[in-house]
Amino acid sequence: MLGLAAAALLVAALLPLSDSLLRLIGASGEALRVADRFVWIALPSNLFMGPGMLFSGILRAAGDARRAMWVTLGGALVTVGLDPLLIFGAGLGVDGAAIATCVARASFLAIGWHGVHRLRLLGRPTLPAVLADAPVLIRIAVPAVLTNLAPSVASAVTTHLLARYGATAVAGNAVIDRLTPVAFGGLFALSGAIGPILGQNWGAGRFDRMRLVLRDGARVALLYVLVVWLALALCRGPLTRLFELDGVAAELFGFFCLASGAIWLFNGLLFLGNAAFNNLGFPFRSTLLNWGRATLGTVPPALLGASLYGPRGVIAGAGLGSLLFGSLGLALAFRAVGRLEREAAGQPAAERVRAAAEAGAGRETAPARSGALV
Repeated sequence: MLGLAAAALLVAALLPLSDSLLRLIGASGEALRVADRFVWIALPSNLFMGPGMLFSGILRAAGDARRAMWVTLGGALVTVGLDPLLIFGAGLGVDGAAIATCVARASFLAIGWHGVHRLRLLGRPTLPAVLADAPVLIRIAVPAVLTNLAPSVASAVTTHLLARYGATAVAGNAVIDRLTPVAFGGLFALSGAIGPILGQNWGAGRFDRMRLVLRDGARVALLYVLVVWLALALCRGPLTRLFELDGVAAELFGFFCLASGAIWLFNGLLFLGNAAFNNLGFPFRSTLLNWGRATLGTVPPALLGASLYGPRGVIAGAGLGSLLFGSLGLALAFRAVGRLEREAAGQPAAERVRAAAEAGAGRETAPARSGALV
């Protein structure tokens, strides 16, 4: 219910500002008209997507990773099927893409509800229960929301800078933004997978395994990125033709295929650090690192890159922040594990488990007798 209320408030707040926000990131003329129309059709479907994503989280927390996967995968399959039918078959163009987005998000909700209903994980909401849960959820949600806003801010800055080079540069960047979640989706999955493992081993006092999880996660990220990077580099020509890119858009896309590996390897390391902080009681570290990357790590180098190398410099400059903050995130994650180990040295097992449970409830600190988890 809280997630649904948050989704409704966002829709109500953003729809009236749609035109102004699109102009802020550089949209104008026909691009502005089409984008604004897309937003007005697709944004209300956040009311479907919000609860659907929450249901996926409930299923994952219950250990049913397969059903949780089908929430997202089902929506992707609906998109793949409906997009060409509505865009080309029905001749609806961008409106068809927006309608397909709404239907896909409705499928998130339907598949997620079916999963939690079958496992009897969903209770009938009551106002007292919702109000009682709100403080605990807000302690987790606020830093998580701020953390996840940072990449969107960085993307908006990048789009604004590329808008100086015309609609084709923005179009090339849009293709990049759509390709990266597919190409590097394994990194997102990896960060989601290590969180429960870290938490379980923290409760068990196996700090050696926690370090091993972080090291193995970095190795898997490296191997995964190398494979995807090689595939993108070798296939950049066919992919450029597949997306019908030319001019600046084709040049920008081709450069991204060659440079993406270094950028996304360190993004993956930052994801690992975020997962560690969010599951070990340090959520605001994730917030600080992500906003550091989105501001100091994006704006100055992207501006410098734009002045020196044009559109390619924007992409390269925005990626420089990933190198710094990705390395810092992983180093701080190891440091956090070491600190927890030192604090647990003289702590009874029951106290350690309770501290882990409190961190899972979003508390940044524990009572004085068990040591501050800062």
